[in-house]
Amino acid sequence: MNVRPGPRPAGALLLCRAEPPTVRPPARLLREQLLLAPAGPDWTVLVPEGKPWLDDGEPVERVVTGWATALAVAAAGRPVLALWWDADRAGFTLASGFRRTVGYTWLADGTPVGEDEAVHTFAARLGLDPVLDVQALEPLTKPDPDADAHARLVGLTAVLTRTGLALPEGLAPGESADRLRAAAHDQGAELLEEGGLRDAVRAERDAAEGGPPGPYPYPYGLGPWARLLGAAQLAAGVPLLVRGIRRRSGGWTTAGALLVVHGALGLVPDRRRHAP
Repeated sequence: MNVRPGPRPAGALLLCRAEPPTVRPPARLLREQLLLAPAGPDWTVLVPEGKPWLDDGEPVERVVTGWATALAVAAAGRPVLALWWDADRAGFTLASGFRRTVGYTWLADGTPVGEDEAVHTFAARLGLDPVLDVQALEPLTKPDPDADAHARLVGLTAVLTRTGLALPEGLAPGESADRLRAAAHDQGAELLEEGGLRDAVRAERDAAEGGPPGPYPYPYGLGPWARLLGAAQLAAGVPLLVRGIRRRSGGWTTAGALLVVHGALGLVPDRRRHAP
């Protein structure tokens, strides 16, 4: 029997309900080194390359909640699920656009300490079956002496396999950050270097110059330059949004959210603007 000595170290996974091409640009704006890999149809997994919760002295839960919220806003409202754990607790946080995040927590021994309603909200926002999937999730909120926090997270991801989630081998909730990073590298995950304003604008400029111009509503004007402005605002807003959430600063959060909204509007494709 393979028994892990001592308490489990902190770790996290980000599961995005979108394909890698959609997740890649906003993930780079987080200015964190992340490993990106496909995780089944319409799913992407992000693995932290480092351990920012150790460097910044913030709980892993708060760090990944900030990431998930910013990603969900920047990725056109696609749901982002953060799974996190440390020596004392484990849990999840689901972010979806500008809606309030929903989460649940278990103590290390698996004792539920969340609100049952959170699981129902979780299921609804991910489009899970309101009967079968919710019935499968409900045992996670009940006492079970044979299920620790690690088992609870594994059970959660097992339910999500019904939506197509297929985590790459070795990327299991509860593993140490070092093991997750090694497994991601073994599976050929793509390393996303931190991106900033200059990189985002350059990438969007290349895309804009290579594509057809089109009308953009106020305040963006017309043509490719509107997309450049949107990229610049998005690149500046996402880090501010993350900082505000992590530091629980209403001012930074609001400023970041406004920039992200304006930037996202500037990047909406023409065909969506003219849709009936």
